Amino acid sequence: MKKILEDLLNEEKELQFDSFNELDAWKLGTLLVNKALSDKLPVTIDITRSGKQLFHVSLPGTTVDNDIWIKRKINLVNRFGHSSFYLGQFLKSINKTIEEAFLVSESDYAPHGGSFPIIIGNSGIIGTITVSGLQQEEDHKLVVSTIRSYINKES
Repeated sequence: MKKILEDLLNEEKELQFDSFNELDAWKLGTLLVNKALSDKLPVTIDITRSGKQLFHVSLPGTTVDNDIWIKRKINLVNRFGHSSFYLGQFLKSINKTIEEAFLVSESDYAPHGGSFPIIIGNSGIIGTITVSGLQQEEDHKLVVSTIRSYINKES
């Protein structure tokens, strides 16, 4: 479990942006949509910066529940400053629920994979990139692999 947590923290260190604006959200969101469509993935995708929703789409097979999951995952990243998958794995490692560990309700904060912080170099977290619709590890992998592709392409 320690290795998994280290790997997840290393993703956060690796996958940082020099800047992030509306056009970046559109390009990254479009990459996510194209990947999801080509693989026939029923996902909802959201990109938010500083509380402003820059990109949002629900693909076939999703429901309003996916929007609620996205909100809860975003709340978690904004409060704890790590990917939602990292926090879920951390809680698993200490064998506690989010309520037990942090006295917050899981109905408001979802420690399940799929939301990743938008981190600007040494400035910190300015937003989130979130996917809902798959198993939590698959949501996380979709977001991370797409961010990695985007950053490598833009470099």
